[in-house]
Amino acid sequence: MNQTNRNVPGTIPVRPGEEFDTAIVKQYLSEHVPDLPDEPLEVVQFPSGASNLTYLLRIGEWQAVMRRPPLGPLPPKAHDMKRESEFLKLLNPVFPLAPKPHVFCEDAALIGTPFYVMEYRTGVVLDGKFPESVHPTPETCQNISYAVADTLAQLHQVSIESSGLSAFGHPQGFMERQVKGWIERYQRAKTDDVPTIDPIASWLVEKLPASPPATVIHNDFKLNNMLLSSDLSKVDTVVDWEMATIGDPLMDLAIALGYWVEPDDPASLKQMLPAVTTVDGFLSRADMLQRYAVKSGRDVSNMDFYMVFAYFKLSVILQQIYVRWRRGQTQDPRFEHFGKRVNELVAHAQRLIDGQPWSNKLK
Repeated sequence: MNQTNRNVPGTIPVRPGEEFDTAIVKQYLSEHVPDLPDEPLEVVQFPSGASNLTYLLRIGEWQAVMRRPPLGPLPPKAHDMKRESEFLKLLNPVFPLAPKPHVFCEDAALIGTPFYVMEYRTGVVLDGKFPESVHPTPETCQNISYAVADTLAQLHQVSIESSGLSAFGHPQGFMERQVKGWIERYQRAKTDDVPTIDPIASWLVEKLPASPPATVIHNDFKLNNMLLSSDLSKVDTVVDWEMATIGDPLMDLAIALGYWVEPDDPASLKQMLPAVTTVDGFLSRADMLQRYAVKSGRDVSNMDFYMVFAYFKLSVILQQIYVRWRRGQTQDPRFEHFGKRVNELVAHAQRLIDGQPWSNKLK
């Protein structure tokens, strides 16, 4: 595999075992992407994702992003590259913050799995800390908060019908299927015994609410899935659409708020979900909720269920990654401690149920 020597911030050389034949991919791209330069294909990898594998492709001055499923056996219907590519193809014209796909390759024989290639966009990614060159003021952090909440409200205003995305979901019974499905996913990926899982699962089934009208949802909406403008004043791009669908916007909101860590959160949660949102000036989760409510016009008074589900769902996602590490399907050292993180997330969800309702923070 040709790996570029040019410095590309935020990338690493391709990890061992996650390489592919660049000559084959270059030939495929030459046949399907207009005006591609006649130069070698160079590849580096984006290291931060824990699910699909994402690469930066460079051919001369042409750049694009390739996404493919992770290695090893996968959960049913998960990591569907065709679906993700087609979803973005319809979403991009009505929500330009979503990247535009270039081409989808269904032929698994090329690199061992289907993949798709989309436009490459640049921007500032905020994860556990600000870039060294950035010295944020409280006003900067407040404006980032507004931009994130407003972007989610904007996404939820996309017309399902006029965008052509109505075929990508089944809104009727959405939350019931979500609760049942994520409980079943955990059981399939179970490794160590987590005693509180079953009581939480029973609570979610019992407390299932009636959903508001369905919208387009990202399903993994968080700050480090966005590319911000250079002055951090706005969101330029939203990435990682693999779980996007048509469903309950309050679930999307709860997942976003679950990642929005506050300074007074438990130490285990802050360690597990490192985020710059603990810096002075960022809105609290309660204020983010109110900002979203104003921008979207939705009733957000019944969020306790959604917040418990958000932490439960995240614990299952980590468990699915952890079981792949336990089975030797990935050697990525980041995943070795995901079992402990599952326990901590489940414990946090249980605390919300056991007398620390999230809604109290809204008062």
